[in-house]
Amino acid sequence: MDDSLTDQSITYPPRIAWGAFPDVLIHAAESAVKPHPAYREAKSGDFRAAQALVADNFNRAKADELVALQPGLHPYLVSAHAFEREGVNAIPEVFADVLGQTLGWPVDAGVVQTNVVGHTGADGFSRLARQACFAGPIINGADYVMVDDFIGMGGTLANLRGYIESQGGRVHAAVALTGKPFSARLKLSPERLEELRKIHGNKLEHWWQARFGHAFDALTESEARYLVRTPDVDSIRNRIAAAE
Repeated sequence: MDDSLTDQSITYPPRIAWGAFPDVLIHAAESAVKPHPAYREAKSGDFRAAQALVADNFNRAKADELVALQPGLHPYLVSAHAFEREGVNAIPEVFADVLGQTLGWPVDAGVVQTNVVGHTGADGFSRLARQACFAGPIINGADYVMVDDFIGMGGTLANLRGYIESQGGRVHAAVALTGKPFSARLKLSPERLEELRKIHGNKLEHWWQARFGHAFDALTESEARYLVRTPDVDSIRNRIAAAE
């Protein structure tokens, strides 16, 4: 695939490097959340189902741990309102509401995902290719904590953080109702970044910058790990093109 084929007119979701961003706080195991009788309906937009799901999987110890990460702060809770094939996922908004009621923190429901990415059940290249975009008002200088129902490769949270920070907000942490424990670490380790650049060199990073609008240092740990395991640059670019 020729680098010149990249469409420079497309605006991609903003991302920034991770710094010392803390690990995502996961409230419950996938084995408890996904087989739950209310899960499918909640994922499809049923708020009563989402309330039942969150009530059965909310972890007060994790909520207290979140408070400990933000001493003295009173951040806004902002959820990723994801569009699924069956409707708008109700879980993140309900989860944010319950967390806000528990901690006495405000919930900002004005930020929404503006595109359909179809990440549920998708493979890694589909997640990399189809990036979530966001819109909505952000309070300049305000503090935020991101809330989602699931943490997979972390790209949606990375893009939500990038959007909030690009609009003047400050994102301090993220929570998920469930997810893969190895994906809780969003910030890319120096060792993984070095490994990625050593394996794929400048060629892929330059293409990535043109294609997605950010360098490798804004990838999540899981995204970088996925790319490291792919043997060559052409395979990565072709697989991403096929998944778009």
